[in-house]
Amino acid sequence: MAEPTPGEPDSLRLFFALWPDESTRTALNHTGKWLHKHWGGRRMRADTLHLTLAFLGRTPVAQLDALLASVDTVQAKPFELTLDQPGYWKHNRIGWLGPSQPPPQLGELVNTLNNAIQLSGVAFDARPHVPHVTLLRNTVGGEVPACTPVQWPVHDFVLVSSRIETDGAYYDVIRHWLLA
Repeated sequence: MAEPTPGEPDSLRLFFALWPDESTRTALNHTGKWLHKHWGGRRMRADTLHLTLAFLGRTPVAQLDALLASVDTVQAKPFELTLDQPGYWKHNRIGWLGPSQPPPQLGELVNTLNNAIQLSGVAFDARPHVPHVTLLRNTVGGEVPACTPVQWPVHDFVLVSSRIETDGAYYDVIRHWLLA
């Protein structure tokens, strides 16, 4: 996978994420519908819901093997994530759901993953991690209503390639890593 073949892109837009199972995705989508009633905006499609762990952006395909080999060394234990805090970022008009009390295992996973990415030599966005699932875009926001918590049993993380089309973003999961 070191070099793209003719006709394939020479780079991919990549990020690592927690990818919800079907019941978690359904609960997140339900919360997105509920939050939309309060704040309006454009709801995210259910198939795009995720929690970003690390954003790499445009990454040369030639670096993919080194990245995968480095991330293969990441070890972390499964954990339960409770998403119970809706929020709104005025600067980019995003409505989201996150944990009011992020579990320490999430921070450990993010730190271990960031170290592995750094060791691979691949560039990534190293800003402090703010755990959240984007539910709305172009929203007016407003008072933060209380919501029914979403319980997310986290057993794995994924590497995702994204592409932007005229009708929105589309994601392809490249690889899963189990937490054990």
